[in-house]
Amino acid sequence: AQILSKGELQVSDKERHTQLEQMFRDIATIVADKCVNPETKRPYTVILIERAMKDIHYSVKPNKSTKQQALEVIRQLKETMKIERAHMRLRFILPAKEGKKLKEKLKPLIKVIESEDFQEQLEIVCLVDPGCFREIDELIRSDTKGKGTLEVLSLKDVEEGDEKLE
Repeated sequence: AQILSKGELQVSDKERHTQLEQMFRDIATIVADKCVNPETKRPYTVILIERAMKDIHYSVKPNKSTKQQALEVIRQLKETMKIERAHMRLRFILPAKEGKKLKEKLKPLIKVIESEDFQEQLEIVCLVDPGCFREIDELIRSDTKGKGTLEVLSLKDVEEGDEKLE
């Protein structure tokens, strides 16, 4: 009857502790997935991120999503270590007609253009900040009225030479 009147089950301290530890690990995993060391362009290990989170005394907020908290952690870690969101590698294929104009609009959002090919249509492979993705997606969709395509090739900055290990 107690549960019905209070509306919730009391979670034991041990359970809560386990839950928070799990969230801590999840947050560290998200950060490790999304970030690189900007100098080496290499990803950090989850263990290293966990250690860094402990060093800044990050405390998990059970009522916030792990994704939100990961972004917060990245912001805080930037003050103590070299860490940056990994770039997204995108390919967009734009109809020739809108391609040139659209490219000018997209330019400020692009970090690095890796390749550009213009035949019947404009194909660009580039690196962008993940934070710009939605804006780029909307621009391409509205300016090509759905004819342009945008494809995510990878989320990680891969150092040249890494991917050629067959």
